[in-house]
Amino acid sequence: MVGGAGRESYVRATRAPRYSVLFALPLLLAYEGLAFLLGGDAIEGVRNGADVLLKSAFVVLGGRRGLLVFSALLVGAGGWLVARDLRRGGGVRGAVFAGMLAESVAYAVALGFVASRATAKLLEALPGLAQGAFGGFDLPTRLMVSLGAGLYEELLFRVLLVSALAAVARRGLNWGTAASGGLAAVLGALVFSAFHYVGPYGDAWQVTSFTYRAIAGLIFSGLYLLRGFGITTWTHALYDVLVSLAE
Repeated sequence: MVGGAGRESYVRATRAPRYSVLFALPLLLAYEGLAFLLGGDAIEGVRNGADVLLKSAFVVLGGRRGLLVFSALLVGAGGWLVARDLRRGGGVRGAVFAGMLAESVAYAVALGFVASRATAKLLEALPGLAQGAFGGFDLPTRLMVSLGAGLYEELLFRVLLVSALAAVARRGLNWGTAASGGLAAVLGALVFSAFHYVGPYGDAWQVTSFTYRAIAGLIFSGLYLLRGFGITTWTHALYDVLVSLAE
């Protein structure tokens, strides 16, 4: 049971790769499967922007073979983390995954309200309902892009960017864990928000939507630092799915 060994044990377990990485795996399979069915072309088809950015170097160097290399590295790294975690001791309990899903649903539902209220306080104007850049796509495409946002945007902006910024602050500036995490979360949130205005499907820049996304990015960064990759990916994906259904 999730609560059998106490709340602290559950919180610690959900951050471990055997739970966090495995919990994100269905998002990867669902996104890549939908992208293939809807577009059939991993290079030219409609994809999440962070997905395209992460894969672009591999495509430039190796074309379609580069994509295979990227996929192999991504799955291999995840598998290695999970295997190492399992070897260090710790089984896998289905109840923990159920708790993680419940957390993610609760955070996704609350995120829009919290970010809207915070934006209103800062700008004294509520943002529009839809904060995603779906560009008039049909519902299956919007859902596919939403799933990809949860996975690849968290991989790019939280796992890579926020982690790197925090490491630089700790080692280069000799800051403590809390200060380094705070700086990384704020800077990562600003970059995350700006990313939504880049590229052919990017939104027209507006101060309200930029502020809203920066606040949402700050929340995602906090979730990543406190609750780990798996819960953050699902929170982000579920939130974007709710937005896409509301359009």
